Amino acid sequence: MLIVDSQVHIWENTKLTPIHRQVETFSKDDLLAEMKTAAVDAVLLHPPGAVPNGNELALAAAKAHPDKFAVLGWVQPDKPDEARKLLDERLKQPGFLGLRYIFIIPGRENWATDGTMDWIYKACEDKGIPLGLLAFSFLPHLAKVAERHPRLRLLVDHLGVSPMEKDDKAFATLPDLLKLAKYPNVAVKLSGAPVHSSDPYPYRNIHDKMKAIFDAFGPNRCFWGTDLSRMPCTYRQCVTMFTEELPWLKGRDLELVMGEALCKWVGWKLAK
Repeated sequence: MLIVDSQVHIWENTKLTPIHRQVETFSKDDLLAEMKTAAVDAVLLHPPGAVPNGNELALAAAKAHPDKFAVLGWVQPDKPDEARKLLDERLKQPGFLGLRYIFIIPGRENWATDGTMDWIYKACEDKGIPLGLLAFSFLPHLAKVAERHPRLRLLVDHLGVSPMEKDDKAFATLPDLLKLAKYPNVAVKLSGAPVHSSDPYPYRNIHDKMKAIFDAFGPNRCFWGTDLSRMPCTYRQCVTMFTEELPWLKGRDLELVMGEALCKWVGWKLAK
């Protein structure tokens, strides 16, 4: 079975926000070593939005290991003139498959809804590339984006929940997420699940929430993942939570969720 992580960060000579591992460098080699312990075949890298050289670091990893890494990167949406050119340049580089954004950085909170991102939505649709979004705070608006851009492949981060919340409080946005299932151009990363539970492994108190998402979106639009630098458990446990602890996720559905469906959604041609 092909196992592909839908989100991991790498970085060097800096520290990410306190919800992440507080180490100054987590390199591609560090990640490769952890992937080996967890039997993870490949990873979709997400350059952290606050790391200036994040795109370059991720692209270098993808160039060095094209069978292990691909990238959902970013360009500056509030600087469209220079960003359009940069996007075209990056799309020519091996492994750069699409874009991904978060809006919790101060000053960017309204970018998804105030028009700043409008040209990004259209560009991704026109170029046929996926767009990932940490969209928990604007899921109803995302329905309008999905309707306006039916050929745009949207990818909702982290079960559609806030990265800061746990248990039922985290899943207060679940009704809004499930309403998006009617749009065939919206998919969900089941990433980061362990951090949203206050239970011990295998985090059973959120399994019903995950099943509701799976039932709504189906195996072709639900993608396993971790956001590894935030996880409270081992990388291997992030895998086995899905492969061993969810009785409703078996057979072909499991194969799709653990990697194949993600690769198809983002256009990553991996052979296993």
